[in-house]
Amino acid sequence: MPKGKFFVIDGTDGSGKKTQTERLIQRLAAEGFPVEKISFPQYGQPSAKKVEEYLAGKYGPADAIDARMASGYYAEDRLAAKPKISGWLDAGTHVVADRFVASNMGHQGGKIRDPQARREFFRWNDELEHEQNGLPRPDLNIILHVPAAVSIALVEKRGHAKDGHEADPGHLERAEQTYLEIARTFPGFVLVECFENGQLLSMDEVHEKVWAVVRPMLK
Repeated sequence: MPKGKFFVIDGTDGSGKKTQTERLIQRLAAEGFPVEKISFPQYGQPSAKKVEEYLAGKYGPADAIDARMASGYYAEDRLAAKPKISGWLDAGTHVVADRFVASNMGHQGGKIRDPQARREFFRWNDELEHEQNGLPRPDLNIILHVPAAVSIALVEKRGHAKDGHEADPGHLERAEQTYLEIARTFPGFVLVECFENGQLLSMDEVHEKVWAVVRPMLK
């Protein structure tokens, strides 16, 4: 039995990751493909406890926490989901994840200002998650992009309590640039623009862009 494909929806804050994850799952199911969803962090699960404490500021301001240390919190949460993800893929079921390893690359990599040190962090993170922990590599990482200024405005508009990343506009700006760097540098990443000609695209328009890069990978 052929393995399922592993798709990840990631990207900048306010880009609609959750919505596009749901839309892609609905489209795959409507087309007759077996599909499962997983979201990270796995809020409420024991494996995400350190992530929740980190984002709540228990260890200090999020941007003051070492990128590798913070990455370890997220890696622990993803490792707990490894059997579930691998089981689905081995059974021939496609998996769509709302965020995955690329989130570490974007948010934690954005803390590292020196380009060479940031590239070294990317290599370290990849080795930790995919080599040491053995997480399956996504077949496609879709990076949704809206400019940081738009992300900040959208976060404000939501009106909910902000986590340690959302509360820091500088962090969101640096994360945006790092996501762009990742999408333009690494194989297996595709950048999907969600903001064109001075306005946000509709969720339908973004979904069609996502589907256009996913559909050719399906048999």
